[in-house]
Amino acid sequence: MREFSAEYLQTTREGMWEESREALSPLDLESCARVLDVGAGTGALTRVLREETPGEVVALDADQRLLATVTGLRVQGDATRLPFDDDSFDAVVCQALLVNLPDPVATVREFARVSRGRVAAIEPDNSAVRIDSTVEAEAPLARRARALYLQGVETDASLGAARTVFADAGLSDVEVRRYDHERTIEPPYDEYALRAAQRKASGEGLTEDRETVLSGETTAEEFDALRQEWRAMGRTVIEQMQETAYRQREVVPFFVTVGSV
Repeated sequence: MREFSAEYLQTTREGMWEESREALSPLDLESCARVLDVGAGTGALTRVLREETPGEVVALDADQRLLATVTGLRVQGDATRLPFDDDSFDAVVCQALLVNLPDPVATVREFARVSRGRVAAIEPDNSAVRIDSTVEAEAPLARRARALYLQGVETDASLGAARTVFADAGLSDVEVRRYDHERTIEPPYDEYALRAAQRKASGEGLTEDRETVLSGETTAEEFDALRQEWRAMGRTVIEQMQETAYRQREVVPFFVTVGSV
């Protein structure tokens, strides 16, 4: 399973669910006495669940470093072997977890084991991410790099709507809603945006995915050519930033799949 830093999780989830929580309504959180957030990370979804749930919300993650940033009830544990008895929760929820696991059906079955009511998975379709940028080359290069990465990744990073996974896991009354998470970069640029631009110009971010990309159908020569174009794009990003002209908008489609045990 991929590992993520606390900074990455906090930045990529910043502002999520601030605009609307309508997509979470099938969870019927206001009726829940006990909810489990699996793969809680730094607790971004845990905080939302606690605001919407009158009962207690338990955060679970395998990474103790990430879990240490979460306040309140928390448990270190494996999502595929939950350390709880059957029927321990009214709802079991995860966000951006199944896309990183090799057997999402088995994991959802484990969620259903400890739930006496509902199970929900909030998963992105990483193949459908949309980028708009003032740097003309950025959007097409990002699409190309993403497609090559998805060819090499071992899990279903484009899962999105998990209707089939839930049905195969034995859940009923499955409902799917979409929620688009939008992030923007614009002046004044924060530290994360500046560092992201530097990583593009150096090719560092792309290099970190080299092994995964080469696991697909991409040759080393093709990867090196892409990296060269990527670095040139990054230098243009920095140039526009110096003129406070750079703007970028990224939309990640998330799908909230909810089923009954």
